Amino acid sequence: MNVSFIGLGKLGMPCAEAAAQKGHCINGYDKIKKHSKHITLWPNIQGAVSGAEIVFISVATPHQSEYDGSLPITHLPAKDFNYTQLKEAVIECNKHMNRNQRLVVISTVLPGVMREQISPLVTNTNLSYNPYLIAMGTVANDMLNPEMIMIGTENGEPDVLLEEFYQSITENDCSIVTGTWDECECIKVFYNTFISTKLGIVNMIQDVAVKKGNINVDVVTDALANSTKRIMSNAYMKAGMGDGGPCHPRDNIALRKLSEDLNLGYDLFGGIALAREKQAENMAVHILRYGNKIKFSSNSYKSNTDLTDGSYSLLVQYYVKKHGGWIVDENPSVYVLVHPDDPPIEKAYNFNPWLDYGNNK
Repeated sequence: MNVSFIGLGKLGMPCAEAAAQKGHCINGYDKIKKHSKHITLWPNIQGAVSGAEIVFISVATPHQSEYDGSLPITHLPAKDFNYTQLKEAVIECNKHMNRNQRLVVISTVLPGVMREQISPLVTNTNLSYNPYLIAMGTVANDMLNPEMIMIGTENGEPDVLLEEFYQSITENDCSIVTGTWDECECIKVFYNTFISTKLGIVNMIQDVAVKKGNINVDVVTDALANSTKRIMSNAYMKAGMGDGGPCHPRDNIALRKLSEDLNLGYDLFGGIALAREKQAENMAVHILRYGNKIKFSSNSYKSNTDLTDGSYSLLVQYYVKKHGGWIVDENPSVYVLVHPDDPPIEKAYNFNPWLDYGNNK
């Protein structure tokens, strides 16, 4: 197929190159000059979308930088995502597309945005919503081996062309979920907040274990992880560092805004975000029991990467400093192993939140 990607950032470029390596003719455009050995890059959107059967829009829908979750965020006003870049890309694509083409938004948006804000901008072509369940660092693999593929259309009718595209590139036997734009918007954001909730509950068990004693948090979480009949699987069931990354913390902030807008009468998502911050503060206070010169093995939220978006490590460091500790590079009294596979160092107390914290050590 002739396919285009508008927006070649952390999501768009790996996905575009993965599709190209599966044999598709891939064109791309980004405001920032890019380089690729696998796709044809264009200086403007008009050139990129010309002749394309499917045009994916993968531009960012960001919050301001202070909302990423690497510092406390619950004191900030609840905010929706910023759709400025998305709307600009949709408007420009619509100018140069026709009814024989399919415009597909994969950017994260809140429920109702496609119908209320994006659809009115699309007058010349067909519109689908197709958000991805991907993780930074494994974007291409997650696209080719997805847990599921969500395809949203105006009334929930199948998008045969898009289904054919994914059948030609996916390497696993994943399901395709077809729904309305609104249903797929919900699946995407609530999938992420389920993970935040799960980690929040697991780390609450960790807090109880630390404060009460005689509790090995792994005994509790292992038992719950094996309770697959009704309540859960074993994913995200290891207590330690909390939820991070560029999506989950800010999705909770956006859903706080949705709760306000819908007047639900409760703020579950604000509670999840607050619990995440208090758990980080509890961990920081516990770390300071072993010394006040603290070095963290990584600032990243994910092992084997330098990605710091929404980093829980940085959040814990914030609270270490708030409670009188020092973040140092040399001669630490405490060395915090941020990721389970980070190696310890000599001449410091090696604090492993995945093993030591909550296990009566």
